[in-house]
Amino acid sequence: DTELSVLRRGLSSEVIAAVCKLMSNLDLIYAARKMRVTATCVTTIGEAGTLSARLQPNHPIDDVEGITASTLEGLSFGVGDAVIGLNPVDASTESVKAILGRFAELKEKYQIPTQICVLAHITTGMEAVRQGAPCDVMFQSIAGSEKGNRAFGISNAMIAEAKDLMAREGTSHGPNQLYFETGQGSELSSDAHNGWDQVTMEARCYGFARHFSPFLVNTVVGFIGPEYLYDNRQFIRAGLEDHFMGKLHGLPMGCDCCYTNHMRADQFDNENLAVLLAAAGCNYFMGVPHGDDVMLNYQSTGYHDIAAIRETLRLQPIEPFRRWLEKWGFWQDGRLGPNAGDASVFL
Repeated sequence: DTELSVLRRGLSSEVIAAVCKLMSNLDLIYAARKMRVTATCVTTIGEAGTLSARLQPNHPIDDVEGITASTLEGLSFGVGDAVIGLNPVDASTESVKAILGRFAELKEKYQIPTQICVLAHITTGMEAVRQGAPCDVMFQSIAGSEKGNRAFGISNAMIAEAKDLMAREGTSHGPNQLYFETGQGSELSSDAHNGWDQVTMEARCYGFARHFSPFLVNTVVGFIGPEYLYDNRQFIRAGLEDHFMGKLHGLPMGCDCCYTNHMRADQFDNENLAVLLAAAGCNYFMGVPHGDDVMLNYQSTGYHDIAAIRETLRLQPIEPFRRWLEKWGFWQDGRLGPNAGDASVFL
């Protein structure tokens, strides 16, 4: 790991992509597992022996009470140590502020050692923070080319501005206060690949990301669908590629193991990828109620998936979060505890 940590500082994204293409799936798992990458926001992610999860309490109409119920249920299953992070339907500043405010209330009331985030466009997130909204982590989707980032409505200067704003006005101590999502094929879908292949473009996302020292980075591996990852074989391969390339860039890499209903893949394939990535030392997955997102309409990893992988591979949540779970009876002796799944204990 020490040798790789020194070596990767001199590797360009294009070289990392080229190395990745030469490797088998087992090579990608074996090499990624050697690279332990940590980052600190409120808590520290990526420590040895841990597997974290983002609690994703999405709601079809952003009803704050519905979001609250989903959040409390997810917490009761041991999910949320990476971040409590919602994809908004209503991306207005007022709606984002309301959801962040509720997340902050829950954190304070129940003394939850974690991070909060709403995955709105970074300009909306910055405006919410400037208006006094509590925010531990600032989010943005990124691409591997300048043209691709323009399609997302962002620039290098804008991300730098957000990083500076979070350092001054964010509610976490950091130093890592940004959250990026990527995914193979996004540059091709916006004709922003400049003739390069999707693996190289994905690697370039990570080259862009590492400049800003983020807290979280994850590929949303099967979200775009069969236009760029046709079937289960390709989507599993892409997840392993992305995780390895992110780690070799020095990023605290997670993965949204996911697929859309028009892809030739199913929940068995999703579970296979999650187990392979957990064996490879992936920092975190998503925690979605029953693995079925009611707002984004795609399939991901559910609360029970996270618990089963942790128990099977003897992995734990982040230490302060684990102690908090044990206090509430949600975690005990390395597995879900007697109160797991019973959010009524919060009432």
